[in-house]
Amino acid sequence: MSYIKKGTAEFRNVNIALFAGGFDTFAILYSTQPIMPDLSKQFHISPTVASLSLSVTTIALAFSMLLFGSLSEVWGRKIVMSFSLISASILVILTAFVPGFHYLLLFRILQGFVLAGLPAIAMAYIGEEIDPKSLGVAMGLYISGNSIGGMSGRIIIGTLTDFFGWRVALGGIGILSAAASILFWFKLPESKHFVPRKMEVSKLIKSMGNHLKNPRLLCLYFIGFLIMGSFVSLYNFIGYQLIAPPYSLSPTLVSFIFIIYIIGTFSSTWAGRLADKYGHSKVLWIIVLVMIIGAIITLRINLVIKIIGIGIFTLVFLEVILLPVVLLEDWLLTIGHKLHHFICFSIM
Repeated sequence: MSYIKKGTAEFRNVNIALFAGGFDTFAILYSTQPIMPDLSKQFHISPTVASLSLSVTTIALAFSMLLFGSLSEVWGRKIVMSFSLISASILVILTAFVPGFHYLLLFRILQGFVLAGLPAIAMAYIGEEIDPKSLGVAMGLYISGNSIGGMSGRIIIGTLTDFFGWRVALGGIGILSAAASILFWFKLPESKHFVPRKMEVSKLIKSMGNHLKNPRLLCLYFIGFLIMGSFVSLYNFIGYQLIAPPYSLSPTLVSFIFIIYIIGTFSSTWAGRLADKYGHSKVLWIIVLVMIIGAIITLRINLVIKIIGIGIFTLVFLEVILLPVVLLEDWLLTIGHKLHHFICFSIM
């Protein structure tokens, strides 16, 4: 059986489907980030408690990725990915009608659990079905969908919240996600090279245990945890400052701050060249220092300077995640595709 090659109708359909799926995944994942101030006001909760609406989803997604990766080995790639996107979209729509914050958290946990199906499997599907010479384009478009979904989803929700309230905003993003899910289902070609396997839970648990015994991998997990946590926290709480005096910005204007998020996507090539020229470890420490400087600049009162600080912080975020991966490349080669999928997803 032949592989899907660049320039064919099937290749275009794969790219459309994966772009839609990536958009869907990150629009849903970060759907509550722009509305956290509204959740605090509606349910009389602190910013820290409101941030749980994103944290619980991410945690549920991280753990369920391993499960969905294994299920796809048994049931097939497309059916698991499609189920993931469609069910997550329905849950987002239902979240718009929750009577209290505890119910919202419950639905967000369920969203994180089912949402893992696409990021856990997409790279495996691409590797199995796409011609090796065309892999770069396919993976690039999938990652672009992730970035654009994360950015535009926040903007759409922020704008809808400003005009109609957070419940309409969640419902709107749920309907948009459902449309993207249907597009994914109809456009993604069926797997031709997939070979079903038996579910072997014992081997999966043993493999996970071995990963947790590796000290270098533990360092990698810890670095990713700290940096990703810092990045998400900045965007979680910056909205609270910007809607309050002395700025008093509207939710629509605050949501456009997330446009800065996309610049980190285009800066990885630049950092890669520097790392090749001056050494990965040296460049990593420089980038961490610049990231800290960006965070400190956001403490300034002046709005323009604050936005510049956010931009600097975001610009180096992707590189500070990527370089530890490069430094431990030899160790990562032993992990297998499940961890690889998890790291690729965490970066975005």
